[in-house]
Amino acid sequence: MGRTVHHYFIFETAGGFCGIAWNDNGITRFHLPTKDAGATERMLLRRLPDAESGTPTPEVLEAVAAAKRYFEGEEIDFSGFKLDLAGQEAFFRQVYAAARRVCWGQTTTYGALAKQLGAGPEAARDVGQAMAKNPIPLIIPCHRVLAAGGKIGGFSAPGGASAKTRMLELEGVHVGAPPAVQQSFGF
Repeated sequence: MGRTVHHYFIFETAGGFCGIAWNDNGITRFHLPTKDAGATERMLLRRLPDAESGTPTPEVLEAVAAAKRYFEGEEIDFSGFKLDLAGQEAFFRQVYAAARRVCWGQTTTYGALAKQLGAGPEAARDVGQAMAKNPIPLIIPCHRVLAAGGKIGGFSAPGGASAKTRMLELEGVHVGAPPAVQQSFGF
């Protein structure tokens, strides 16, 4: 049985340099923007050390174009792109499938995703772990999954929680502190 060959491509968006990796079965990795193409490439290769720089397939080119439009503020639906999540545990694959159904401008919580999967509230932590290990952020929109109470929660991508907030704001979702007017009542 031959080894699976991964290819990757680094590209620039309005948000910075992104990276995408794929094999014959689908997209395997996505790297959210950094300010430097070399840094993006190094971070992507840390996860896929044997990947080879390559010419994107037509579907990967379509995903690249969609990512570029996304970071320009265009509403994009990434749910149709074929992914290869081989090697991910079954529960994580279920979480990723559920997260892919959260559309542009919408959010959910770790607990709501756990409940949707038939797991109890204690599984919210497991959903959070799945999001933290998401190999294909943006295409699997982990930025749309928030902590309880609509709090931003963690984000393991470059820029951390502020990157998550920027992506949500790009989609018209505002999270964080309530407006100052609501804070001014001294009860």
